[in-house]
Amino acid sequence: MWQSNEFASNGVREFAEKGEAWTIMEEVETAGERIQSVYGILSAPAVVGGTGQMNTEFEVFARHSYLSFIVRIVPSPDWFVGADSVDLCDGDHWKEKVTLELFPYDAGTDSGFTFSSPNFETIPQDRIMQITSSFPSHPANSFFYPRLKHLPPIAKVTLTKIKKMNQIISLPLEPTQSNLLLMGNEIEDQLINTPLDCEVSAWSPWGLCKGKCGDSGVQHRTRYIIMHPANNGAACPLLEEERKCFPDNCL
Repeated sequence: MWQSNEFASNGVREFAEKGEAWTIMEEVETAGERIQSVYGILSAPAVVGGTGQMNTEFEVFARHSYLSFIVRIVPSPDWFVGADSVDLCDGDHWKEKVTLELFPYDAGTDSGFTFSSPNFETIPQDRIMQITSSFPSHPANSFFYPRLKHLPPIAKVTLTKIKKMNQIISLPLEPTQSNLLLMGNEIEDQLINTPLDCEVSAWSPWGLCKGKCGDSGVQHRTRYIIMHPANNGAACPLLEEERKCFPDNCL
């Protein structure tokens, strides 16, 4: 989605400058379809009032254990905090807790130095760079504190594993006359003939509200199939839902 010392995409530019997420969502979805790299998209409420905290939940899958996110700093020219490709796995286990201290980044698309600077497009576009106590080296820079060796973190994210999904299939086996466990071919026969209902995951959080400012929009949530039905088991329910919403973050 973004990388330090690389050029911001159009989606990152629009989100960092204006808080508009439609393009970056399309970029992520397109990349996922092209290289099968994206398992899901998450969103979270804004932190209002300058300070505060928020919470959200999301699901992870063994083949897609990396998390990337971006959070806009408001107001700002094109500043944000975020993380790129945080691995939530430790070997073959999920990490119980991950704590990230976040520092401001400049998207390289606007040359303003202060939180309330007017729009001043950077031509040619710069690369995404971390803002430090001495970079950009300009006394008007809101983060310019040359006597400090390091800026303090501007935000902190704690990722906590809250649920472990273990799939256990219980077969409705009838006791045999001899009260012995089924062996060999008998077990295979039971597996072949036992109906297995479709199992699906919990719903993801509702996605961002897609629509024009002032009009009602639509947001989606999804879930995925854990087990496909077999042997005339119950079919899978719908894997996507949508509902009407009203876009926020409108300017």
